[in-house]
Amino acid sequence: MRVFDYEKLSQSQWDVEVINLLAKIHEHKGKQELFLEQKPAVLDKLVEIAKVQSVEDSNKIEGIITTTTRIKELMAHKTTPSNRDEEEILGYRDVLNVIHESYEYIPINSNYILQLHRELYKYSEKGIGGRYKNTQNSIVEQDQNGNVIEIFKPLPPYETPKAIEDICRELNKALDKHEVDSLLLIPIFIHDFLCIHPFNDGNGRMSRLLTTLLLYRQGYVIGKYISLESKIEQNKNGYYSSLRKSGLNWYEAQEDVTPFIKYILRTILAAYIDFEERVDYVDEKLPSIELVRKAVNKKLGKFTKSDIMELVPSIGKATVENMLKKLVEEGYINRYGKGRSTYYVKNN
Repeated sequence: MRVFDYEKLSQSQWDVEVINLLAKIHEHKGKQELFLEQKPAVLDKLVEIAKVQSVEDSNKIEGIITTTTRIKELMAHKTTPSNRDEEEILGYRDVLNVIHESYEYIPINSNYILQLHRELYKYSEKGIGGRYKNTQNSIVEQDQNGNVIEIFKPLPPYETPKAIEDICRELNKALDKHEVDSLLLIPIFIHDFLCIHPFNDGNGRMSRLLTTLLLYRQGYVIGKYISLESKIEQNKNGYYSSLRKSGLNWYEAQEDVTPFIKYILRTILAAYIDFEERVDYVDEKLPSIELVRKAVNKKLGKFTKSDIMELVPSIGKATVENMLKKLVEEGYINRYGKGRSTYYVKNN
């Protein structure tokens, strides 16, 4: 039986990179709080963009996909799911909305984790929502020859309920003592959750929802405005690599979770930096063409219409398209490809 003891973390020595990441995130958190006080009305568009990206990209990591148009329609309650993937996407949407609206009232314990999982699968016919796993769910991958290799064996089903209760108790106890930075405790808890792998399906998505919930409860509401799930999807190889490295010797409670901690801290910091950049665009009173030109100047190498729309959410899609067309006509940027493959490059 795996034993969990978060109290010993207060004796841990962290390297310079971890300490620097913590310091930078604390600094950016303070800046964000000022933005929220000074410019609350201009942030609604960032919230809506982040929600769509979080739902789309967290599911995409697990191979659950639909078109961007369908995602937006599902998010806006304008359609019903047409297949199993969309049923699960809709469930993620609902859980994310609950977290956004009620995170202060969702404590971290086994019962609430089960309820969130039940909501995740409430549109699905799988019948697994809100229940811990009943079979072993080893994490596997295929090698170059197509052979299936077990890369990690989580806890067996009969140990799972107690293990979840244990990590929730240890987390809450450690958070109450304030001896270890919550930004360290959160990825440690999430790593243990993923190593336990408590559900037959949905473990990855639940881990990302719980990450958002825990960050919000500790005052780090960056995920409301910049999608953390999108950041992870863009660097999912790093995500899986950090999990694999941190999982070594986990059964013996001798793992080094530093790689996963660093991955999560870097993701959070990148989101804060993006937030500060985008808030400037949302609030800036410039003609549309100059807002788009300014956004273009921020991009390195190739960029798409969607990249620009993220930076200037105060401008509609059609306006961005028109402004990009004008910049092409000016010779300020060059356009390549057609349709969905279209991208742009700044003309040097």
